[in-house]
Amino acid sequence: MTYWKCLLCAVCILLPLRFAAGCAAFPKADDPPEPPQETVDTPAEPDIPVVPAPEPAEDALVDVCTYLPGVYADLRYATENNFTGQVIYDFTQPQLRYGTLKKLAQAQEMLAERDLALKIWDAYRPVSAQFRLWEVCPDPQYVADPTKGYSGHSRGNTVDVTLVSADGSPVPMPTDFDDFTAMADRDYSDVSDTAAYDNVRLLEDTMVSCGFRPYSAEWWHFTDTTDYPVVEE
Repeated sequence: MTYWKCLLCAVCILLPLRFAAGCAAFPKADDPPEPPQETVDTPAEPDIPVVPAPEPAEDALVDVCTYLPGVYADLRYATENNFTGQVIYDFTQPQLRYGTLKKLAQAQEMLAERDLALKIWDAYRPVSAQFRLWEVCPDPQYVADPTKGYSGHSRGNTVDVTLVSADGSPVPMPTDFDDFTAMADRDYSDVSDTAAYDNVRLLEDTMVSCGFRPYSAEWWHFTDTTDYPVVEE
């Protein structure tokens, strides 16, 4: 009898503890559910418009090849490959007034339709370079006397050009640059090479139609019909 009484007492003690432990594993009925985590939408970055660079003024002196990448440049006075055998100025990229460059662009576009391009031998020339040329060649037929006036090259509106193929290879022309013979003038009656004659006439006709004035003693020399003041150094 004592045994059964002890067993009954043990059950009475352990049973409430078992139910108490089991209830701890479950939330109470009146506990509120955990709220869902809020998601914050990141706003999209606004598109920033690309603002084009302002167009230069007509009289601005600009780098030709920056605006006309299809034009070739071989500035002879930046090397010793000229009639003086001396370097006359220390830059290798041709510069022109922006208004003059726009006319040159028209000529380049017209020639490109024939698979041709322009090659620049000389463009803007500082006044100091003009004095150096005059010292070497004091002949006003070929070099402007800086003591009596300024060359159009020093105004940035004159360019010495020849024709080349679209890939830059040479095409027949009457003479090389700075040729002081009669073959260099615009009396093309002495140009016996038919291809050279056709090419030099094409160059002149194209440049004139785009607003340039040719110089009679040099087939490569063209001045913008729009005048500009001398570029101050």
